[in-house]
Amino acid sequence: MVAGSITEEVALAVPAELLWKAVFATGDESSMRNVLTGLSDMAVKVDGDGRPGSRYTLKFNPGVGAATVHLKSRLVARDDAARVITYDEVAVNGGEVPVAAAQLKSQVVQYKVDPAGAGGCVTKLLVDYESLDGTPLSPADETKLIKGYVGLVKKAEENIIARPGEFA
Repeated sequence: MVAGSITEEVALAVPAELLWKAVFATGDESSMRNVLTGLSDMAVKVDGDGRPGSRYTLKFNPGVGAATVHLKSRLVARDDAARVITYDEVAVNGGEVPVAAAQLKSQVVQYKVDPAGAGGCVTKLLVDYESLDGTPLSPADETKLIKGYVGLVKKAEENIIARPGEFA
């Protein structure tokens, strides 16, 4: 039973095909590390071959005095033609996001990348969640939760713009 859904559209200044290729197409450790370079001190671990069923662990060490954040998930589906990817068994620990995430029994996160204008795209994020008490999160906690997922695609955009040749 879904207690709530959060949606967010993020306009990015990179082509949809390039974002998809850089972030979602392979799902291997090297690609993930490369496209998220500069997102604090980050570690990526992929258990599996990057196809559905693979498990991802991302660890962000934001710096002195800030809590380390762990993001774990399982790849459910990747549709390269539609540019849609879905993760379930999502768990977030540490940092500001877990204030919201600690209230959740489960999360399913979906990214959809659509072309938009000359050389740009829109990434549509959807987070369906079930809370521990069966009620929706507060608007403030929903904002904290979605902010983390938006931050990942914004960092990818930043790296693609800075180093486009690495992702072509």
